Amino acid sequence: MSEDEIEGDEHVAVYLRIRHVFGDASGRTTTARKRKTRKEGASVPFAPGRDPHGLGDVIDGLASKMGWTSSLAKSELLASWASIVGVETAEHSEPVAIEEGVLAVRCDSTAWATQLRLMRSQITTTIARQYPDAGIDSVRFDGPNAPSWKRGPRSIPGRGPRDTYG
Repeated sequence: MSEDEIEGDEHVAVYLRIRHVFGDASGRTTTARKRKTRKEGASVPFAPGRDPHGLGDVIDGLASKMGWTSSLAKSELLASWASIVGVETAEHSEPVAIEEGVLAVRCDSTAWATQLRLMRSQITTTIARQYPDAGIDSVRFDGPNAPSWKRGPRSIPGRGPRDTYG
């Protein structure tokens, strides 16, 4: 095959790349494929590092190796919101999103949003202490969503409703 034909057939190029990386299997015998190359001192009984590890340690190591610690910390943070702010406060607030280091929390009323804004430093400190891998820099507290009359077929210019909600 010429190089033009190899470049044209993608499956052939992929095969040749894999063959180059892993070697040609046809040149080895069945027993040679089964044998592993051993490093000296790698399989010494009672050597340090041979003790079994707990499942939690293995999962933590895998998560940090794969780069999942940030995502796991964010999901744990959202799941344990009640333990961070307290049960009563968690009944009136709910974390909805984490975007670019900002935790967005929706509150039942503007009064709860104001109360949580006053507690912002305590909440941010607790989050930074318990979930440092989440990468939360600040917390935004939003009140309830009120309908908007700014757009639509029956909208009129003007100030709109003032003290109707909240």
